Amino acid sequence: MNDKQKELLEQMIADVAVRRRTVEESHQWFFLFYFGHYMQYHTAPFQVDMFRLTEDNTVKNALIIAFRGSAKSTIFTLSFPIWAILGRQQIKHVLILSSTRQKAQVLLQNIKSELERNHMLRADLGPFKEETNEWNTTSLYIQKYDAKITCGSVEQSIRGIRFKEHRPELIILDDIEDMESVKTKEGRDKIEGWLSGEVIPAGDISTRLFFVGNLLHNDSVAKRLEQRIAEGRMDGECLKVAILDSDGQPAWPGKYPDQDAIDAEHKKQTSETAWRREFMLEIIPEDDQIVREEYIHYYDELPPMDRSSSYRFAVTGVDPAISEKDSADYTAMVSAQVFGYGKDRVIYVLPNPVNERLDVTSAVRWISIISRSLGNGVPTKVWIEQVGYQKALVDFCKEQDLPAEGVSIAGHDKHSRVVSATPLMQSGRILFPKHGCEHLITQMLGFGIEKHDDLVDAFTLIVLNLLKDDGSNGTYVVPSMKPGAEKKDQSELERLTDQLTMAQSEWHRGNNSRELKNKIEVLWRILSRVRSQSDAAIQKERRRFNNEMGRAKW
Repeated sequence: MNDKQKELLEQMIADVAVRRRTVEESHQWFFLFYFGHYMQYHTAPFQVDMFRLTEDNTVKNALIIAFRGSAKSTIFTLSFPIWAILGRQQIKHVLILSSTRQKAQVLLQNIKSELERNHMLRADLGPFKEETNEWNTTSLYIQKYDAKITCGSVEQSIRGIRFKEHRPELIILDDIEDMESVKTKEGRDKIEGWLSGEVIPAGDISTRLFFVGNLLHNDSVAKRLEQRIAEGRMDGECLKVAILDSDGQPAWPGKYPDQDAIDAEHKKQTSETAWRREFMLEIIPEDDQIVREEYIHYYDELPPMDRSSSYRFAVTGVDPAISEKDSADYTAMVSAQVFGYGKDRVIYVLPNPVNERLDVTSAVRWISIISRSLGNGVPTKVWIEQVGYQKALVDFCKEQDLPAEGVSIAGHDKHSRVVSATPLMQSGRILFPKHGCEHLITQMLGFGIEKHDDLVDAFTLIVLNLLKDDGSNGTYVVPSMKPGAEKKDQSELERLTDQLTMAQSEWHRGNNSRELKNKIEVLWRILSRVRSQSDAAIQKERRRFNNEMGRAKW
């Protein structure tokens, strides 16, 4: 604190009008004056940024990821809710949410304790009273400002929560994720669903949302929000502060003036994992995790499908689960292009794998679409896991003139199949697209923990079958016209089929536009109705659907 700041502080102590004017305008000064007993060290630059985020009303969403002991909770869940009511923002309803009711109650108790024991704060804000409302959440009513601070948890429904006519104008999420909740995709999706389905709708158009926590998983809700903000898909700011900055210097010089102080803090931790996760903000895999983040290598674009690149073939691995019941597993289809032979072989996994509950007819239809789209109309290899009733799926595919082959996995359990693929991933001989395979990668990183692993099964089916291949029996294939095909007039049915194949090929390459989706849907509806009718009937149906779905142009 410089001399000018010290002088202002003395004026604030002596003159209530100066104090009021200053703390109403600045959260940082509010904290310095009312919460000075928390300040044992000089303020860090990142903490100034924290105060800036709270004061800037144009920041509607903020993600704060900071190391343990950085004072993030003190600033955001203790001081900020009170200042938001007392200060110039004049908030009437603050909602604070945590992972459990017990933690939420502790947060509110901390605020209550300050209001009871901080005499200057009590004189400025009081009186207040505690109450339990119809949402079974505990609140503090600050009578002087006719405002309320409500605390709840992930365990509770907060849909429609209000204080008088006020929806929450400030929502603070404090450590809503823990190691248990981020273990499975189902758990992570549940929290994100709660956030998007209950928390955000609970606010209004001007509501501000602050997410305070840590990165516990590479697919955690915090990580998803970070990616959305970074990619511009979500408005907001992200403040991420590890105990050491990018130059290896202490982020909080007042508390950790040198490397010796950092080392002393390091030695206090019970495990290296805790240090790296809580202080260095590293996402640490579980000890028994087979596939780790650093094993995943990506490609920017596919090599050309010609002799110069040693292109061999495209293949789709299928793990069938033929049922549309909600309790059933998902049918998974993962496609790849294979280049090279033996130790020089590289597998390029293609984007947009299928992972849906399908009946037999739908599964065969999807397999046909993908197989032909990968070969520009020429069917490409299809490898189907062959267990029990799944053998019939191979026969159904062959009836559609698809080069389908049943692959036996006898003697290879799920674990061993993933382990077999790991060295190829580590060495960069299996490459993934930068976008479009997020679900497959998530299942692999969480293998053994995630509820579903269907995509992993389809992926490892390809790897397992390729491992049987010594590279000498691969055939060079460039997808083109069918061998021996002659150019001749096509029937209307053939033209529709070709258009569908081309549209699906475009979709599989990553064009997921609404127009293309509509076009594909229209083509399928036409073909499903008229595949046994005459060309005249087909043309009639086509005209009708053109009129009905005019936005689908072909």
